[in-house]
Amino acid sequence: MMNAPKVVVIGGGIGGLCLAQGLHAEGVPVEVFERDEHPASCWEGYRIHIDPAGARSLRACLPARLWDTFVATSAPGGDFGFLTERLAELLVVEEAISHPGGEHPVESHYAVDRRALRRLLLSGIEDLVHFGAEFRSYTDAGDGRVTAEFTDGRRVTAEVLVGADGPGSRVRKQYLPQAAPRPAGVAGIAHKLFLTEQTLAWMPERLGHGMNLVSGSDGVSLFTSAYRPPAGARDRLAALGGAVPDDLDQPYVLCALVTRADRLPAGLRELDDAGLRDLADELVAGWHPDLRRVLAESDPSCRSAQTFSVAPEIAPWPSSRVTVLGDAIHAVPATGGLGGNTALRDARRLTMALSGVARGDSEPVPAIAAYEADLRDHGYAAIRDALEIRDQMLAHGVVSTAVSRAWFRLCRRSATLRRRSFGDRPDAVSAPRAWEHTLT
Repeated sequence: MMNAPKVVVIGGGIGGLCLAQGLHAEGVPVEVFERDEHPASCWEGYRIHIDPAGARSLRACLPARLWDTFVATSAPGGDFGFLTERLAELLVVEEAISHPGGEHPVESHYAVDRRALRRLLLSGIEDLVHFGAEFRSYTDAGDGRVTAEFTDGRRVTAEVLVGADGPGSRVRKQYLPQAAPRPAGVAGIAHKLFLTEQTLAWMPERLGHGMNLVSGSDGVSLFTSAYRPPAGARDRLAALGGAVPDDLDQPYVLCALVTRADRLPAGLRELDDAGLRDLADELVAGWHPDLRRVLAESDPSCRSAQTFSVAPEIAPWPSSRVTVLGDAIHAVPATGGLGGNTALRDARRLTMALSGVARGDSEPVPAIAAYEADLRDHGYAAIRDALEIRDQMLAHGVVSTAVSRAWFRLCRRSATLRRRSFGDRPDAVSAPRAWEHTLT
């Protein structure tokens, strides 16, 4: 396209790669610069939840073969259960209620391993992604071009620069320093328990399916989510080319123990595997022995701790040829499982904006301004939703616990009440915005 602006993306996570896929498909020249030496050079995380907003974005940005591979290699999202710390089952919300559009792949929700998704997003654009490139700063000369500078001395000039480099984004620090994330008052210790014949023999059956929230009365909660990849998922991904982790077909349960940040030691992230194991066991000392065992026998190499941050809602800013997406601008606490989906949504919206520039429908800065207006809309909505879930997970006290459990038990007896309380709503965070036309 004659009017296509060259785009440089800083950050090769799922948001930056989804944007690159979308722009590449639209004929917009794009390059991605990622500081990691290769996709597996750092810890890549766990199973993540792709909600309908994320699914719509992937379908819009990916070529058909990759979308088909995503669907074929992802597991269903599953039902959502609520349990007590003594393993009493309060309520299970059926997937058909929480996501009634599940019969349509684009409006469904999925469980996917982050490693698998990142490799799928790399497929076909490997030559456009540069690893081992640590961004330092940019210069906007005001002549319609922006130059990115890297720590190794490289300089790359483009018409648009996109920061997709996470909560500590160097692009955002220079572009919008007032949007720096702040402590969200909540922290988590993540675990991975592989589902083997041995673990399935003693593990509570409910934890091996869908998602669950286990809550006590002391402000400690345990979120679990099962990842059961379809048979042959690893081979299907390997067929795309590139290295695929050997254990990608192995099912597991992600367990995230969440509590107030001030209840945990200041050096939380410096604790080793054994230290994290002991800390988690202390937090759940009065819980059911099987729940304590799930955490204690999780894979030591996969334990990690994180103090969550949250972006402030800032006033609209003057747009330019520099912009940001995902956690680089609206860091979302992990309590809602919305961060990755919000980044994918940003990628789709920015693809629309910049492909419009390539077609001659708009100039770059007005197109980016429209994108940033929508970014603030759905990004800040996701933050508010995640903070509401945070407050529910940190709730404590005998009275509040008794009230919430009585309500769950009432919902358990009434499908109508479950639909009203947990069903997909027109104002839900993942509900389509005006710019998200229906896809099939």
